[in-house]
Amino acid sequence: MSALLIYKTLHIFFMIAWFAGIFYLPRLFVYHAMSQERACNSMLKVMERRLLYFVTPFAILTAVFGVLTIVEYGREWFKYSMWLHYKLVLVIILYLYHAYCFKLLADFKHDRNTKTDRFYRIFNELPVIALLIIVALAVIKPSL
Repeated sequence: MSALLIYKTLHIFFMIAWFAGIFYLPRLFVYHAMSQERACNSMLKVMERRLLYFVTPFAILTAVFGVLTIVEYGREWFKYSMWLHYKLVLVIILYLYHAYCFKLLADFKHDRNTKTDRFYRIFNELPVIALLIIVALAVIKPSL
């Protein structure tokens, strides 16, 4: 079995694990923004923190195995695969989204949230759209 296949497999596996958390965390934020109960808010704070810290290593490993995959394919492939450049821009945006989740987590932790549940519902859909485009780019590999 080639290193490339191992890297691609692990890249996809860790990406799926990462996205499971990235899809669920904003949903917890929705519930937290709607809640007025102190006990419920305390429980949500714990769940949000544990989830974000649990999926962060998956985000890191997604990047590690993605970079290893690119290295394995080689410089020429990277240079002429424009679809990959667009994918990487979206991936960078997703990592910024992930980082922003830490800011939102801190806001909830310190009871400073000013955003509505509607904001978090919309925020929850952004990675879904990004993932759809990323998968389409990776599978179709359009010549852009």
